[in-house]
Amino acid sequence: MPQIALERPGRVELAVLPPLALYVHIPWCVRKCPYCDFNSHERAAPLPEDEYVAKLLADLEGLLPSVWGRRLISVFIGGGTPSLFSPRAIDSLLSDVRARLPLDPGAEITLEANPGTVEAARFRGFREAGVNRISLGVQSFDDAMLAALGRIHSAAEARRGVEAALASFDNVNLDLMYGLPAQTIDMARSDIREALASGVPHVSAYQLTIEPNTAFYSRPPTLPEHDACADMQLAVEESLAAAGYEHYETSAFARPGHRCRHNLNYWEFGDYLGIGAGAHGKVSFPDRVTRHERIKQPRDYMDRVDTLAVQKTVPAAELPFEFMLNALRLVEGFPFALFEERTGLPLAAVQTKLAEAERKGLIERDWQRLRPTERGRLFLNELLALFVGGVSAGRGSGVRVAGPATRTS
Repeated sequence: MPQIALERPGRVELAVLPPLALYVHIPWCVRKCPYCDFNSHERAAPLPEDEYVAKLLADLEGLLPSVWGRRLISVFIGGGTPSLFSPRAIDSLLSDVRARLPLDPGAEITLEANPGTVEAARFRGFREAGVNRISLGVQSFDDAMLAALGRIHSAAEARRGVEAALASFDNVNLDLMYGLPAQTIDMARSDIREALASGVPHVSAYQLTIEPNTAFYSRPPTLPEHDACADMQLAVEESLAAAGYEHYETSAFARPGHRCRHNLNYWEFGDYLGIGAGAHGKVSFPDRVTRHERIKQPRDYMDRVDTLAVQKTVPAAELPFEFMLNALRLVEGFPFALFEERTGLPLAAVQTKLAEAERKGLIERDWQRLRPTERGRLFLNELLALFVGGVSAGRGSGVRVAGPATRTS
């Protein structure tokens, strides 16, 4: 992790611990998408549900001493394609989590699903298991675009999947992508119109980017020009705003009352336990902030007694950048008090950087709150580069600048 020099070196002192969430990673999928750089693996045999759930719970038990007395505000089961697991396995997992950690009343519990891997009966089973939010990886309602992305479902299956999800859940997110090979702005608008017509209360809209260690990186497709992608981004934002969706984070849009609590906890630099192959976590203590990471390969993860790959205390010099990396994704920004509350450092640690960002028109602030300007949101990497060297600048908010190494939707 890059470092910045604190302008006023100090000791980490957290007066209040942040909210705590749980991320559960289920790494298997039917077929690896050519753009995907998440820790996902094509299934080659029946899934080891019971063995894997047992390992998840062993991981959780090992983390309990670090979070005694704290409650979970949310659980996010991501992947991979978690909906490949049976409702019985998800029920077993959530029941055992509740037996080990208290959940807030009304805690948000999200499960990721893909059209083609679920049907109405499975959605009902997930709901009965305690899941109360579904994040559906639609990506597009256009068969040609789905084929270009290497998706296994069709546009018709996507529509059926959305309908089945809404029949069992009030809280549904749709993942959509734009800037796809041969996509036009009218095609991007069409996808958004169809998402809006479905009535889902949350939409996550991402620009396709080519990431290292993906099939697209080795064999890049021809994507729309940079300005065309920027126009698509603007069209997406305008369409969703006109329909009453709040643009609250770089790629996230929600009807009032449906913002994703789990993801907001990431952006507000809250704490989260990470269990499962390759999962990351962050846990704060009164005098330090720590991070942990699990072994990535699923078979190694299940075979080894100790699944911990990384555990470290985050140096105080890195905390301002880590905070900004997350909080500056929020369209409404953050109160100054949150920086000190979550990093345990005085705001003076980044005062010169903030002044430079303001001079460049990338942020605006009043006496108690800071937010990125429209320019700051469009040039998010340029803004982040002020807090640490080595971040490339560029227009477009489809860039991957999220802190936690988890899927967020």
